[in-house]
Amino acid sequence: MTETYRVAVTEGDRISAGLAMHMLAVPTGVPVEAMVSSGRLSPSVRTARRLAMYLAHIGFGWPLERVAHAFGVNRATAGSGCRWAEDARDDPRIDRLMDRLETAVRDICDAPGLEPRA
Repeated sequence: MTETYRVAVTEGDRISAGLAMHMLAVPTGVPVEAMVSSGRLSPSVRTARRLAMYLAHIGFGWPLERVAHAFGVNRATAGSGCRWAEDARDDPRIDRLMDRLETAVRDICDAPGLEPRA
């Protein structure tokens, strides 16, 4: 019997991956639901998801394996997406966008935690 290797993804990682996808949904106009869909993705959805994975990799400081598990893809897919995004930063518009999003993610992650009250 062959079982697929799966690493448990924490709720915190899911929330963080969701943050990265939502942050890319606004400037790209690609809904998060499209980024998490399975199967063949359209070019615009694929671009948004690659940039979101890259944002998680750079902004959260996650290794590629953690990015892959949080986004529900394999490590090779996460790695090629991040390499694509790094190369895409040659476009000044994408570079400026990613700089701003990285700063925003770091600011959010450095903010003090808050326990919601009932």
